[in-house]
Amino acid sequence: MEPEKKSNGALIGLIVIIIILVVGGLYIWQSNMSPSQTTSENISGSTTISKQDAEELDRLEADSRTTDSNTGVDANALY
Repeated sequence: MEPEKKSNGALIGLIVIIIILVVGGLYIWQSNMSPSQTTSENISGSTTISKQDAEELDRLEADSRTTDSNTGVDANALY
């Protein structure tokens, strides 16, 4: 009769999962703390927008004004 060998597969798998969770948590924590975000809140709580974002918003607003949104459906007649 051969002696039984202990298998450490479950322990190794658990350690790998814990390491993955810790690394993922650190990654998410660091990405939320990065100072390179384009918007920031000042003391009064209002949000400031970068010049590049403001220009992009202006372009989108101008594009929305020129887009034909007429669907030919009377929304008041639906109800």
